[in-house]
Amino acid sequence: MKAKLLAAVTMLAVAGCASQPADYATTLSAKDPKWRSADCTKARAEAANYAAQEKETLSVSAGLLLGPYGLGIAMAGKEHRAKMRKKFARDMHLKCSSKSLPASLASSADTAKR
Repeated sequence: MKAKLLAAVTMLAVAGCASQPADYATTLSAKDPKWRSADCTKARAEAANYAAQEKETLSVSAGLLLGPYGLGIAMAGKEHRAKMRKKFARDMHLKCSSKSLPASLASSADTAKR
């Protein structure tokens, strides 16, 4: 039982690593030529609404009420949301910044090409 709990806590810690897209948008330079593009403006507007859309999925506390299977489903959902935040931030970087893609946003396919 302790091993399962430890695994669940570890997954929570890993899943929470990806920052919110709106937070990532503030780290990009407004002086970049791509910042004023229509694609970037649209991406930044979507990033502002991203957190509200994300709250519609099953939370870990609700998963606890459903038992061990519910917890697994909630954990998988958290991991999926973290992957989607990373993908969203990656796409926003490509649309809004002329700088090269940071290693934290590079997908495994990109890293394999190098």
